Amino acid sequence: MGAASDGMGVYSGRASGLIGAQIAGYRVEREIGRGGMAVVYCARDLRLDRTVALKLLAPELARNDTFRRRFTHESRVAAAIDHPHIVPIFEAGEMDGVLYIAMRYVSGLDLRALLDRDGRLPVAMALRIAAQVASALDAAHEHDLVHRDVKPGNVLVAQGTDSDHPEHVYLTDFGLTKKSLSLTGFTEVGEFVGTLDYVAPEQISGRPVDGRCDLYSLACVVYETLAGGPPFQRDEDMALLWAHQYDQPPALSEKRPGLPSAVDGVLVKALAKVPEDRYGSCLEFVAALRASARGIGGKGSHPPTQVDPGVVGAAQHVGPVPDPPVWARPVFGRPPG
Repeated sequence: MGAASDGMGVYSGRASGLIGAQIAGYRVEREIGRGGMAVVYCARDLRLDRTVALKLLAPELARNDTFRRRFTHESRVAAAIDHPHIVPIFEAGEMDGVLYIAMRYVSGLDLRALLDRDGRLPVAMALRIAAQVASALDAAHEHDLVHRDVKPGNVLVAQGTDSDHPEHVYLTDFGLTKKSLSLTGFTEVGEFVGTLDYVAPEQISGRPVDGRCDLYSLACVVYETLAGGPPFQRDEDMALLWAHQYDQPPALSEKRPGLPSAVDGVLVKALAKVPEDRYGSCLEFVAALRASARGIGGKGSHPPTQVDPGVVGAAQHVGPVPDPPVWARPVFGRPPG
């Protein structure tokens, strides 16, 4: 394990220090992402012979007893959430002073990379992604977990199953969530949790938070997927923090011509400065957004077409309904003669 301990020099710039090292039964293969408090690697689970995403936390976090206890508790709670749009956590622990989380490896781009590559998304696609993230967040909130860092980089977009579900979305980074109603926007080691483009006013002011702060952040992300940029854009961090607390977002319909003005009211409510003025859940917000944008964006954003068979000349069945085939009778319950 000496290699893993020495390899944490990755935080000082030696990104290749851990490649090939074995940590808690995982062989590190390559780096796939990093943030202020963690580095994520693609690794091989040597016990089950599968590819995983292995997140290693900064060493100073492991030295903080309060953080370690919270990390252990919340990783277990997050691992217990069985939801199709939350990245499954396989294991979380500590080895030689290094905190780690092993989770499912998801092949595909994160939403940040997708937006950087393609710009704003088609309306129907943006709504599909929003609904999946909202479902994941509401599930976490039911377990008294608040994500606190909802941003495009934590939304993974994998290939879907068919033309009706062209993408499958996962929300990740639940290993660093906070238990709701108990912590402010700062960690016990003084690190601000949240990304400034998407941070809720109550996080900025240090007030207690619940799932409505995630709803605010989700609304910022959805705004960006439709407008091509987040709702508040300022040159200085302090000006951006001020905007989140006091400024009204620009009308989305002005940023995205063709969207009905009804979407503006939905975003204003979701981005309300006071949590009590927002929607009651993330899915409630997305449902309101879908209703306001109905008829825009093609498939998945308009009511089903109503067809009158008499008009289109469809064949009409006349006479008694035929018996089901023999193999189907146990299901349909129509006994023979």
